[in-house]
Amino acid sequence: MSNFKIVSFAALTLVSSSLTMAQTPEKSKKLQYHYENIAIPQASADEPIRQEFSLELADRYLEQGALAWTKQRKCISCHTNGLYLFSRPELSGELGPPSSESRDFFVKELRKLKAMDREKLLKGIRPTQVAYIAAGLAEWDRHISKTLSPQTDEALRFMLSLQAKDGSWGNADCWPPLESSNFQGATVAARALSSAPGWLDGLKDETLQSGVERLKAYLQNTEPAHDYGRLIFLWTAARYPDLISDEKKQALIEMVMQHQRPDGGWSIRTFAAPEAWGRGNRAKKLREETEFDKTANAWKNPASDGHQTGLAILVLRENGVPANDPRIQKGIQWLLKNQRESGRWWTRSLNTDRWHFITYSGTFYPLQALKQCNVLPTLKQTTAR
Repeated sequence: MSNFKIVSFAALTLVSSSLTMAQTPEKSKKLQYHYENIAIPQASADEPIRQEFSLELADRYLEQGALAWTKQRKCISCHTNGLYLFSRPELSGELGPPSSESRDFFVKELRKLKAMDREKLLKGIRPTQVAYIAAGLAEWDRHISKTLSPQTDEALRFMLSLQAKDGSWGNADCWPPLESSNFQGATVAARALSSAPGWLDGLKDETLQSGVERLKAYLQNTEPAHDYGRLIFLWTAARYPDLISDEKKQALIEMVMQHQRPDGGWSIRTFAAPEAWGRGNRAKKLREETEFDKTANAWKNPASDGHQTGLAILVLRENGVPANDPRIQKGIQWLLKNQRESGRWWTRSLNTDRWHFITYSGTFYPLQALKQCNVLPTLKQTTAR
């Protein structure tokens, strides 16, 4: 069992850490997350690499980032607190259970969204926000309470009521990778349905059953815009064995393997052409990066990153690739050797070069990947937060 103390979100504001920096007007503009005593510096490729792995610092970054976003922004974002409850319950064996305050906030947001005008609710990213709420509550039930809660049942029913006619969920189309396609939103909804203990097995309502089948048909019949979409489709298929054939599953596994970099990691940039993300509004920024060869119209040796390396290993493991596969082991070694001093793993944003919020998922996915490969438990820290 973990030796970490379970700390509430409120108590985390009092924690002094290596992530906290002195506040000056200049530095306050360069914070990735900021709320009261929490001041997490903007992520940077120049941040030194740690000499020794620290689960404690990774955990602290994830806890404080979610808290700061929730308290300051007061909304659920796909890239931070939405991802927190989506991913954190699975790591309860190593880190202790997530704060119940995070779950309470999700329930509060669920009620607020349910009270919203439907026409407004269906616009933009809100349907996918609801999918993240349902998925987070379902993951809590799966890993913490071990039983379906009324709130999760309520969230799943509400989520299905927002499903588009084609079977997807409305999402943004401008902030890749998490907020750039309805396909992404559909995979989150599928995760919510599969995670809720006993919900699908006990489903009798024909309207809800129809929505579930429409979602499966959408995922089966929609060709993703890029290999990143194919990767998250493969991740979804791990929860739904009848979603794809064994032949297609193996082809997707090989596709992911082919993206592995010589150093053992994976780079999110090789998984899509600049124009393929969302509506292509990040293409100019991406094409101007030094790793993009305009002449060849292709990426040339882009750096491996935490988001994609962690996600690739996580997806491969959930689809049956053994942990001792040499390619998986090479990826694990990359993760262990590339954690930064703050506890994060560096991932350069696809959107801007300021906050790099993708380092948040770029820290969760590596921890989940290490857990899936039975490495994380041997690296538990003994210092209480």
